Amino acid sequence: MNSYLIEGTDFGALSAEIKSIIKSNKFDEASISYYDMEVDLLDKVLEDLDTYSFLSDKKVIIIKNMDKISIDNNKNYLDHFYKYLENPSSDNLLIISGSKFNNTLKVTKELKKYCKYTEISLDVYKYTENLLKDYTVDKNTIRLIVEYSLNDISKIENDCHKLMDYCFDSKVINREDVLELVSQKLGDSKDLTFSFIRSLGERDKSESLKKYKELLEYNIEPLALIGLVASQIRIIYQVKSLEKNNLSDKEIADMLGEKSDYRIKKTREVTRYYSESELLKLMIDLSDIDLKCKSSDVDPNYLIEVFLLNL
Repeated sequence: MNSYLIEGTDFGALSAEIKSIIKSNKFDEASISYYDMEVDLLDKVLEDLDTYSFLSDKKVIIIKNMDKISIDNNKNYLDHFYKYLENPSSDNLLIISGSKFNNTLKVTKELKKYCKYTEISLDVYKYTENLLKDYTVDKNTIRLIVEYSLNDISKIENDCHKLMDYCFDSKVINREDVLELVSQKLGDSKDLTFSFIRSLGERDKSESLKKYKELLEYNIEPLALIGLVASQIRIIYQVKSLEKNNLSDKEIADMLGEKSDYRIKKTREVTRYYSESELLKLMIDLSDIDLKCKSSDVDPNYLIEVFLLNL
């Protein structure tokens, strides 16, 4: 097999694995081409895969950030790419890498079907400790740095360098330094919205208010947030109505025109918290708030907070 898929966030380990693959396949003397799916399209990759190298009989094609590929921008090239994976050229060594692949996507399934898959794990706590090895840092402070980064290695590195510069004289980094210098990375707003809706379903007023405040940190206007929550409530209502018919996630996704069944799967995690009548009432209440916000000078945040406190 001369097509490889590597998943991991440790740049050093990824580089070492790529070098090992090239060496073990005896492609040491081959020409190497690099592509980044955050900026390149697959047509360039396919052109390289389908043409002979003038410099040597063999060549290495390395694709990074494959997990960030835009499906829409590459939809005209994906079928061609899948066909190549199914019947690759022995003169090419294809190495594909990404930080975290979504296993529900077709592109991930095809890659794992036809490529030799390797996952490179990284202990982010030990990695952070090693970055700060010349400083005195307790485990709770290390944990806080990691939590604030959401396991983003680049952010951990930047934050550690910032802390080391700030604490250069004392060589001691504590919790207060992290709170003062390090900004907390925000997660996916969609995941946070699901957490917010789950707290609504559990009638957890304090958690609902907390999640609402977190959502505001995304600089989402209250009116836009009302629309976002209303759309999620609407999809929950639709899924709850359809799941009574013992339909699969894919069947429901097809009926609702969803491109992936992943959103349906996530939505079914919260349908049990609501009755259909409760979902209808929530949609009506949110509609009333939206109308008051647009037709009066009442503070939207006040209306939303009152709504949450009256759960």
